Amino acid sequence: MKTSHFSFNDSEGIKIYVTKWLPEEQPKAVVQIAHGMAERRGRYKRFGEVLTRNGFAVYINDHRGHGETAGNLENLGYIGEGDGFKCMVEDMKELNNVIKEDYTEIPVFLFGHSMGSFLSQKYISLYGNELKGVILSGTNGKAGTILNLGILIANIEMKKHGSKAKSERLNKLSFGNYNKAFKPNRTEFDWLSSDDKEVDKYIEDEYCGTVFTTSFYYYFLKGLKDIHTNEVINNINKSLPIYIFGGSKDPVGNNGKGIVNLYNMYKRNGIRNVKYKVYENGRHEMLNEVNRTDVMEDIVKWLNEQLLL
Repeated sequence: MKTSHFSFNDSEGIKIYVTKWLPEEQPKAVVQIAHGMAERRGRYKRFGEVLTRNGFAVYINDHRGHGETAGNLENLGYIGEGDGFKCMVEDMKELNNVIKEDYTEIPVFLFGHSMGSFLSQKYISLYGNELKGVILSGTNGKAGTILNLGILIANIEMKKHGSKAKSERLNKLSFGNYNKAFKPNRTEFDWLSSDDKEVDKYIEDEYCGTVFTTSFYYYFLKGLKDIHTNEVINNINKSLPIYIFGGSKDPVGNNGKGIVNLYNMYKRNGIRNVKYKVYENGRHEMLNEVNRTDVMEDIVKWLNEQLLL
């Protein structure tokens, strides 16, 4: 695997940092990765090794407020004054434009995990016609009225404490219940994976697990509400291949129910090539679970199947 790094300035002048992993031979397709909340692009190196070994090029950026793009540890979780959800989606589009300049003749897939999967749900409504397929990992369907309460609280917190204030309250409301199913808890992040070593790596990474800002929560929750409106879903290309997967013990995906919810939502709206898989006893990060080899093999198999269509 050949590794290189570069950056580009997005539409607001923010420097977006990117890693590119390439196979030894000419790639047959590109996989663009959108990582999750409170993590960074470097955590996907092992996945990148699997993809490149199977002939895929891989591009992944640190989102605003994450990793190297954040600029420093103090800026983690702050993604700007405006609609950060929308801006992250547009940053993904700018990276996609770079990819298409590098590879004009081969198809591009989008892989989104957790927060990245929700950004990807919006992305395919806007730009899905330019993709060969999309993979949604650790995701969920429509959240319901509780989302409105979260938006209200986030707005109050933002007005009271400022847009750059780290919100322990929203962090607790969002993630506080995730560990309950795994008592007695070894760490605050047992919900991520049943592999203790992988959880410890996350905890030891200074760019992971930070408390995010009031403005992040406000715009992120508004984005979650938006992506499951009829207007957004109806705009998705009905022939776009979509693969949704997660664990049966993933609290983000409502223990697998959210994956089925999203699958049914897409099918009801006429999207023809949708597939899902729920891994028994899997937690949130299936790429870091004890059965990750099988999970990544399933992903490669799906990607290869789409290239035959």
